[in-house]
Amino acid sequence: MTTRMTRDDLAARVARDIPEGAVMNLGIGAPTRVANFLPEDLEVILHTENGMLGMGPEPQPGEIDPDLINAGKQPVTERPGAAYFHHADSFAMMRGGHLDVCILGAFQVSERGDLANWSTGAPDSIPAVGGAMDLAIGAKQVYVMTDLLTRSGESKLVRDCSYPLTGVGCVNRIYTDHAIFDVTPTGLAVTELFGDNTINELRDLTGLELADRTSTTVSTKELT
Repeated sequence: MTTRMTRDDLAARVARDIPEGAVMNLGIGAPTRVANFLPEDLEVILHTENGMLGMGPEPQPGEIDPDLINAGKQPVTERPGAAYFHHADSFAMMRGGHLDVCILGAFQVSERGDLANWSTGAPDSIPAVGGAMDLAIGAKQVYVMTDLLTRSGESKLVRDCSYPLTGVGCVNRIYTDHAIFDVTPTGLAVTELFGDNTINELRDLTGLELADRTSTTVSTKELT
């Protein structure tokens, strides 16, 4: 059985790739965990689409301020210099190309970097795109953080998305619990393996012709 990263381990790994001075948005779900692993001495300005710049990590028990929440309605903290503004201004920041990085979850990502993360297209599904389309197209770099496989064992990395698209060719990098993938002009390339996963196993799991650009294999112990 292949080794899988926990979500906290994966969030810690994503945090290592965030550059100094980045203005960044964390999507609803697993990506919000990245805020808890950003180094204290790293200057990163977190944006949340409901109208805040300078968001901090989740609060400690007993320190929750009910007025401070992210777009997923989770309690958050504020960093020194935090600012608040109208929802429309927040979306103007997203659409205007003012975000350096956004990290989003996904239902599917195609080998060309197409993203589907807002609806499965099922007849009884409730549309809830929120700001996903604005983030996917407006951010300078779009990272996806997700499990490689669905609960039923199907790959979330596919040749073509079968779910309604959030954005076309917008994803730059995909962080999964098995490995990290970069989107290239010729398809997906594996840049880092976790645990005992191998390129050939990932090819079997995804059904894709994955390029091998790995130089290291990371164990979960290295991130704890």
